[in-house]
This record gives sequence, C-alpha cells and structure tokens, in this order.
Amino acid sequence: MKRFVLKAALALVAVGAFTLTTAQAQERALKLSTANPKGHPITMGAEKFAELVLAKTGGKLKINVFAGGTLGSDMSVASAMQGGTIDMNIGNSGILAAQVPAFAIYDFPFMFNNTKEADAVVDGPFGKMMHKKLEDKGLVGLAYFELGFRNMTNSKRPLNKVDDIAGLKLRVIPSPINLAWVKALDANPVPMAFGEVYGALESKAIDGQENPLTVISANKFYEVQKNLALTNHVYNPQSVVMSKKTWDSLSAADKKSVSDAANEAAKYQREVTRKQAAELVDSLKKNGMAVTEFSPAELAKFADKMRPVIASFGVSVGQDVVSQLQTELSKARETSAASAKTAPTKAVKK
Repeated sequence: MKRFVLKAALALVAVGAFTLTTAQAQERALKLSTANPKGHPITMGAEKFAELVLAKTGGKLKINVFAGGTLGSDMSVASAMQGGTIDMNIGNSGILAAQVPAFAIYDFPFMFNNTKEADAVVDGPFGKMMHKKLEDKGLVGLAYFELGFRNMTNSKRPLNKVDDIAGLKLRVIPSPINLAWVKALDANPVPMAFGEVYGALESKAIDGQENPLTVISANKFYEVQKNLALTNHVYNPQSVVMSKKTWDSLSAADKKSVSDAANEAAKYQREVTRKQAAELVDSLKKNGMAVTEFSPAELAKFADKMRPVIASFGVSVGQDVVSQLQTELSKARETSAASAKTAPTKAVKK
C-alpha cells in the first residue's frame, strides 16, 4: 500500500510539472514599447501586430503594448533591448544611428517625394539591408511602420518662408544630423526626448517642434502651439525592432509567425496613418491652429539649404549606403513614371 501511495504521489507531481511546462510553452508575454500614445497610428499598428502574433502562434506569444513612452525613450529602450530586458520597440529608424551610423540616412531632409517612393525603398532590398545591419548590435529589424512627413509648429509666428524659421528654438530628435539641419536654417536646435516635448512647449522653454500631423494631433500640441507650417521636410519610417536575445529564444515557427505578423501589421498601420493624415489639417484648424504652406520656390530654397548637410553626413553614413538608396529611388521613380504613362486617361465630356 505504501508503495502504491508513493507511486501515485510521484505520478501527480509529474502530471503537475508537465501541466506547468505545457502552460509555460503556451503562454509567453513580451514587452513592446512605443513613444506614441493610445490612439496614434503607431500604437494602433502595435496593437494590430500583437493581435496577429497571438493568432498566428496559437496563443503562445502575447505581446503587451506599452504606449506613451512609459518604458523610456527610444534610445534607452534600444539599450534595454540589447540587454534583453525589453523585447520590442517601434521607433524612428533614424534614432538607430546611435547603434549603426548608416541609419542617419533615414533622417536626411527631402529624401523622399512621396509615400510610394518610401514604400518601395523600405520594403525592398535597401530596407532589408539596413535592418540586417542591426543584428551585430543585438537587435533584429522586422518591418517598417510609418510616422510620415514632418511639419513645423511654433508659438512665435506664422512661417511663410524659410527665413521665418531663423532664431526659433526648435526641439529635435537627439541625433547629430537633426542638430545640423536646424542650424543650417539659422535656428537653434534643442535635442530632447519626446516625452519631455509637451511640457517644454507649454513652459516656453522651446518655441516649437517638428513632427508629422498624426503626432501633433495625438499629443495635443495644438494646445500649446498655434502656428503650423506644412513643410514635409523629412519622411520618417519607424522600425519594428526585437531584442536579438528574445528573437534567438523563439522557435523557427514562432519566428516566422512574428515576422509575418510584423509585415501584415505594417500594411495596416500605413493605411491608418495616411487616412488620418489626410483628414488632420482641417481638424487642427478647428483646434485653433493657423496653418501656412511654403510656396514651391520657398520649398526649393529649403531643400538647397539642406544640400551641404546631406553631403556632410553622406560621408559618415557611407557612400555605398547613399548610392544604394539613390539606386532604389531611381528605380521607384522610373516605375512611377512608366505607370503614369500607361495609365488610362478619362474621356473629357464636351
């Protein structure tokens, strides 16, 4: 009888251990950080990504989205991912220049003319090559979301021409190229983590900032900024990045599920971004912002002031990287021109 009871007890222990192991294999929570608040297209894309991963892994992987920069700035989160304490981040691709200098190319002013060109570049060989560079730094690039084209706001004056920017204290992403292009406009760049921007605008510690319309709206910058200039001076892709320590711990099947989910979520996220951006100018006007737009001549003047900055940073980025981007842009523009020529024209009613 004693022998029977002992066997039964050991069997129960074994079953319990098996059940615990199975449960652990079926449920694993990952932390994903983004600086953007709830309701912003980046956060919506992150939530869609989490939903897709949960479905594709049969519930084995659950991604918890921490929005609004609650886990820290993009730069501090990148370090945490390298250490394996945070699993994922969605942030400006250009900020990754702190790990791989070539990523500064994503902050080059006036690099892309439109979103079609941007899609072709980041989804093609160039974008994949750039993300591949992260692996030696303990990071894995999965896909590109879209923040969009950046525009300027300030509390001092309407911006109708490039010279109006001179003298303004503008918050910039903390990176050398962003400091350089603002200085080229005779303005005063103030590097600052995104989470500090609203307070600095409210206290007048800075005069203005520059971000896409979705960021300006979602973070309610219209409450502390009354002037918006539609400059579209920089296009920001956002890299969906995972800690390599986390990535290496996944099975081959789960890696595929996560990768597929990231690419699907990216398509959804860009659609949401573009839909919101198209509607936001009127919304921001209703919230009290005075909106101005540079003439083609002023935009050309803006772009001319950026050329020495681009040339200078082309050296640190690497001429091979610059050449590869230019090649991909040329292909995208040729494809776009060919499509425009072959597109059917609508009959004109007389």
